[in-house]
Amino acid sequence: MALYKRRRRRRESDEPDNHDRWLVSYADFITLLFAFFVVMYGISSINEGKYRVMSGSIVSAFRSGPDTGGIGVASPMAVVPPAVPIVPIPVRAKGEQTRQTKKEHLRNLANDLNQALAPLMADGKVRVTEGALGITVDINASVLFAPGEARLDLGAVRALGAVGRVLAATDFQIVVEGHTDNIPISTVYFPSNWELSAARASSVVRLFIDTAVDPRRMSAVGFAAQRPVADNATAEGRQSNRRVAIRIESLAPDHRVELPLSE
Repeated sequence: MALYKRRRRRRESDEPDNHDRWLVSYADFITLLFAFFVVMYGISSINEGKYRVMSGSIVSAFRSGPDTGGIGVASPMAVVPPAVPIVPIPVRAKGEQTRQTKKEHLRNLANDLNQALAPLMADGKVRVTEGALGITVDINASVLFAPGEARLDLGAVRALGAVGRVLAATDFQIVVEGHTDNIPISTVYFPSNWELSAARASSVVRLFIDTAVDPRRMSAVGFAAQRPVADNATAEGRQSNRRVAIRIESLAPDHRVELPLSE
């Protein structure tokens, strides 16, 4: 017996070590990892109907019945509550609401401007129009300035002061344009119609600033005789072209359309 044990011990010591035993653990790990991803894929691919059935079954399984003594066993009479359908509530787009609100503000602003300019509208020399880009107020220069001058008359100061107080309560951009006829002017203060039209527009802007209109919302532009609204060949046409246009723009500065420069 001792001889047999010595021979067995010698035979076991002569057998080489197996270095590939780690493959068994590695194969088990790969199998578990594959099973994990299969389960994750199955969960992610479940449809809504199966999910409702599964969730209802889980709730029923963990609901304690009257005869289970508090053990989580599904009651035979358990019924999965029906899913409540979600009815979408129609909501008006924010952009549409903004446009509608802006139109209402412009309509109210046009009415307020008509009331403020009533003293200057008696002779039909003031016109308020509303377009796609906002409101334009055309005022004949004869009711604002003396010929060849850019200082506002006293009556014009009172009327435009009322307009400025109306505009101060809004947040629209305001552009004041000065226009003349095509008859050249050459004085010490105004070498040409360009200086005269720009100075008249600036006078109106300064008056609006004095009535609490935010200066950052305004700009003054002089066009001289480059944008006539009537024929300069007649005295009536030239009188119509001598005007100041106040444009209240409904588009925000970042929404204005810029035309590409021609090459």
